[in-house]
Amino acid sequence: MRRVSFPATRMRRLRRTEALRGLVRETELSARQLVQPLFVVSGEGVREPVSSMPGIERFSISELVSEASELLAVGIRSVMIFGIPSSKDETASGAYDGEGIVQLGVRALKDAHPELTVITDVCLCGYTSHGHCGYIRDPELEGASVDNDLTLELLAKTAISHAEAGADAVAPSDMMDGRVGMIRHQLDEEGHPDVPIIAYSAKYASAFYGPFREAAESTPGFGDRRGYQMDPANAREALREVRLDVEEGADMVMVKPALPYLDVIRRVREETELPICAYQVSGEYSMIQAAAANGWLDARAAALESLTSIRRAGADLIVTYFAKQAAGWLS
Repeated sequence: MRRVSFPATRMRRLRRTEALRGLVRETELSARQLVQPLFVVSGEGVREPVSSMPGIERFSISELVSEASELLAVGIRSVMIFGIPSSKDETASGAYDGEGIVQLGVRALKDAHPELTVITDVCLCGYTSHGHCGYIRDPELEGASVDNDLTLELLAKTAISHAEAGADAVAPSDMMDGRVGMIRHQLDEEGHPDVPIIAYSAKYASAFYGPFREAAESTPGFGDRRGYQMDPANAREALREVRLDVEEGADMVMVKPALPYLDVIRRVREETELPICAYQVSGEYSMIQAAAANGWLDARAAALESLTSIRRAGADLIVTYFAKQAAGWLS
């Protein structure tokens, strides 16, 4: 009796060699799709490690320019800038100061590396004395809340100052109602109609932001941000937020965090034809690094797998603290 054998599937045969695996791989991950977040501080010659984010540092402006050179050398061509001011106040004046730390950093980067795409985070939390993302009239009063409309004016001033400094794109991360429309209107009015807006459209009130808040010194002094950031239980709300931002003039929409919200990225991909950015946040980065330091997993394999999953879900662009490392691994 002739023995019947069951041949390998077509894809299994194709996966047997590295060259063919590359040809049939459905999802591409490359350095050009990655954005490196950078923290800029005042001072000279500063490279200050962030204790909760192994491998991540805060840079003074001269060191920021040097770091950008290293990023370009490995194929990372886009960065997102976060500023840590030397002083803070209730009106977040450092956020829209023409000589503020972000504005100085953007000018230095564009002067030294005009080919680098510089995106700026537009928010007030790192500049307010209370650590919230908007203006609070009486922060000392119990139950004090953000004044949405006044905050919009300050956010627009911040975005204008970034554009005037040479930012290639601005990314409002505050989650205030109407901020994309206000910023778009002011950019157009002030002679910056070509500066795109990357809107943090679905930004969740997540437990994964802790290491970033240490790096950016932006932990709220009281309460939390659940009043203006999204409930992690909601997905349909994310689609409503995306629609509103698109209607107000967003050029790209963002989901943040990334890995716990792959389903949201996929649903947003089905909702809009605009480019989608996903932010692999500090907690996602730090938990992989911590597990790797303990020998529980391979950092390279885990990081690249997680980034590939974010791309597979539908993200066109990924903001990630792994960008520099991943570019080296991918090359």
